[in-house]
Amino acid sequence: MSNELNQQLSLEQVLDNIRWNEAGLVSAIVQDNATLQVLTLAYMNRESLKLSLESGETWFWSRSRQELWHKGATSGNTQKITSIQLDCDGDALLIRVIPNGPACHTGATSCFFRDISAPGTAVAPASENAGGQVSVATQPGTTHAATDRFEVLAQLEAIIKEREVTRPEGAYTTYLFDKGVDKILKKVGEEASETIIAAKNKDNEELRLEVSDLIYHLLVLLQERKLPLDDVLAELNRRHERPRRD
Repeated sequence: MSNELNQQLSLEQVLDNIRWNEAGLVSAIVQDNATLQVLTLAYMNRESLKLSLESGETWFWSRSRQELWHKGATSGNTQKITSIQLDCDGDALLIRVIPNGPACHTGATSCFFRDISAPGTAVAPASENAGGQVSVATQPGTTHAATDRFEVLAQLEAIIKEREVTRPEGAYTTYLFDKGVDKILKKVGEEASETIIAAKNKDNEELRLEVSDLIYHLLVLLQERKLPLDDVLAELNRRHERPRRD
């Protein structure tokens, strides 16, 4: 909210100026105050916005877990709010912050790091992005069957292994390895639960995101235990090749 609006209205009046959606939520675009880079898109309800205004740090509403969450409470990657603005329609917030670490759970500075190319345009080869995750692009019309469908897993496994060795400051993967196996196991459990919730809610968009998070944390766990992904794939192959009993 602008300073002028805050000076003129009480907190409840400010909240009443927002057009909450049918779920009682409003989109919150989070932007780096210094670089103006968009860091993430999250959602707030009345309570999380109140907490954000009172604490000076971002609080959001998790649609998958159906609970409030304080950004950085677990990772330490908090976001100090410098300003909050309401758009002209009253249905979106722009929150400028001073981030204390990456915004994305993958360790990327911003959640927006995966490029989408229009048909007919050049596409860059698969590469590591700033957050340590991997984006794999194919030429228009190329199917996954024509490439290695699971190449991204091999690349992600290699990046996670490199992160364990180099421990780059501020990276989420570094944070997990620093905290140890108990923290990694906790995250695997959380992501598995969120995957179940998304599936029960029949929300395939949310399910896609949660399964991706689960796979990433499983790969971190495998690296921590020094169990190569190839060993898991080999086990699956052995099971597939066994004589069927049905």
